[in-house]
Amino acid sequence: MAQHLLFVLNGSNLNKLGVREPQLYGTTTLAQIRARTEKLAAELGLACDFRQTNHEGVLVDWIQEAFDKEAAVIINPAGFSFGCVPVLDALKLIAKPVVEVHITNIHQRPAPYTHSSVSPVAGGVICGFGAAGYLLAVRAVADALGTAAA
Repeated sequence: MAQHLLFVLNGSNLNKLGVREPQLYGTTTLAQIRARTEKLAAELGLACDFRQTNHEGVLVDWIQEAFDKEAAVIINPAGFSFGCVPVLDALKLIAKPVVEVHITNIHQRPAPYTHSSVSPVAGGVICGFGAAGYLLAVRAVADALGTAAA
């Protein structure tokens, strides 16, 4: 059976996890999240392509690449969550599962961090579970694609 492709896309400032506002985002680095995410994805039969950018256009290009490669997408759009129409429009292309992840519970945050413009096109949203949200998202994608063990 062919392995399903999973893009894990991360937006602005997530390269500074572990040092940026640790009281909100914790001390886990993006490199640590990547290692854990890739390990679990492999265990669940998913080929994982994990990326981070601080540039909106690059994120849009990657989402379009995910579409071209028929990949599922886990996205932590970070600051691009709040009013970024190009990212929203690109995600509308994706036919495979799309899961939005946020390290914090954005619904408990002050404005402008409470309403994600990406959520309407995501099949599910995981927020408030810290770095573990990525692992929950991988399991959700694997389950939706039928790769997770029974």
